[in-house]
Amino acid sequence: MFRKRSTPPAVTIAQPGPTERVTSVLGSGIIWKGQLSGTGGVRIEGAFEGEIALRGLLVVGETGRVTCQQLRANVVIVAGAVSGDITAEKVEIRSTGRVWGNVVTAAFATEEGAFLRGQIRMEDQVDIGLAPVPESQPVPEENAQPSEI
Repeated sequence: MFRKRSTPPAVTIAQPGPTERVTSVLGSGIIWKGQLSGTGGVRIEGAFEGEIALRGLLVVGETGRVTCQQLRANVVIVAGAVSGDITAEKVEIRSTGRVWGNVVTAAFATEEGAFLRGQIRMEDQVDIGLAPVPESQPVPEENAQPSEI
């Protein structure tokens, strides 16, 4: 009844994908104007004004304020305020979230109390219009050069 197993069971732990983790944070009290692009997860708790084209997760926290013509990301979660159109594979507006703009997405979810002034267009698949991530080529050790700063 209480014997030790001879071989432990195989355990597979699912690692979150690059679109599911926050790797960078724009903290509250920070005001940023410009362009945000790249790969990874970003959480905005401050104010951002400009263009966002992100291959990954974008979280607008409760204190976050985003103003942009076009926000593009794989996954967008809004708990703060977004003024501008959103194109994403998945969009979620939390109960404290406010969106002023049109949304194009394949998956949409809201909580009670969420606010959206705009139109939602559901698609089977959404192209966020970002180039595929180039695969990095390993550098052979004999040809490796030290980088200059």
